Amino acid sequence: MAGEFDAIILGAGAAGLMAAATAGQRGRRVLLLDHADAPGKKILIAGGGRCNFTNIHTAPDRYLSQNPHFAKSALGRYSPQDFLALVESHGIAWHEKTLGQLFCDGSARQIVDMLLAECAKGGVELRSNAPVSEVAHADGVFRVTAGDETISAPALVIATGGPSIPKMGATGFAYDLARQFGLKVVEPRPALVPLTLPGDEALFRELSGVSAEVIARCGKAAFREAALFTHRGLSGPAILQISSYWRRGEEVGIDFLPDLGEGWLAEAKRARPRAGMRSVLGEHLPDRLATVLAEKLGLERELGNLSDKTLAEAARRLADWRFLPNGSEGFAKAEVTIGGISTAELSSKTMEARKLPGLYAIGEAVDVTGWLGGYNFQWAWASAKAAGQAI
Repeated sequence: MAGEFDAIILGAGAAGLMAAATAGQRGRRVLLLDHADAPGKKILIAGGGRCNFTNIHTAPDRYLSQNPHFAKSALGRYSPQDFLALVESHGIAWHEKTLGQLFCDGSARQIVDMLLAECAKGGVELRSNAPVSEVAHADGVFRVTAGDETISAPALVIATGGPSIPKMGATGFAYDLARQFGLKVVEPRPALVPLTLPGDEALFRELSGVSAEVIARCGKAAFREAALFTHRGLSGPAILQISSYWRRGEEVGIDFLPDLGEGWLAEAKRARPRAGMRSVLGEHLPDRLATVLAEKLGLERELGNLSDKTLAEAARRLADWRFLPNGSEGFAKAEVTIGGISTAELSSKTMEARKLPGLYAIGEAVDVTGWLGGYNFQWAWASAKAAGQAI
């Protein structure tokens, strides 16, 4: 039996729920389909279960895309303050953490429940456990086959995300669909992902569990946050951020002592010539890390026995310690995907495909990827709002 709708939205994640609620509340008959058994699965695990739902410092320069200007329109029309007003209208308590990140005081479940309530307000029909087997388009109408039913609508919204975190049900379905309709796809790769180190860096891998506040650099990008050593390599917020800019074959530079000037070791030598490198580093860094760095520098003697030139070179290395990652932990551990449906194919105002009226793509499925810390949720809300208002 065929059902008639104004719009079919594929994917009941952050972007799909928001687009469905927006279009539904404008009087559109909306069907929201998801292959998972419940909506909002990635929302529920976000921010350690408290959902880092936006960032008050959202700006287009905090997003990566082949077209850095594409996100401006949607982000400019639906701001973090707009989403915060929605959160507060549902009585959800929140708090700000470092760097403008906003979290629920309670649980991420509150955000999912809020979005479901907004969908209900718009009369959205939600079907879970509804994997799509076929999508066709003819005569201005999309026909979607899910289970033994074929549903038709003049508008179809791709909101199925990217392939990051496959154990949550993520797939490359959005890209297959885009290619089916002739839209280009920018090669997807894992982003906000831990980096792995080769075997000759085993000494650093032995520091598994040790973290320190550093500045991580790759190319022109630099982030000051915590870095964490793991049994496979490097992680922590600073590394996740830089991973979005890193390409295989490139080095990552780490400033282990971002608050100390370049002459600090020579000054320490004059103040305490009998102190050893390990103990001096240990005043600023975790003991295990201080020990390994002193060992790697080959400077385990007293500072008084080392020349100022040697100490200046050591300070330079500590301010730009080079790592050559041999890879990342891949989509299994990536929080998001870089790349996706090319922004050249879409209207920045409505998220509609230029070549095929009625087809929309939003959220992580599109080649727009934010920094860590709520930026990707804000893109989901803003791009979904743009499409939901255009359907």
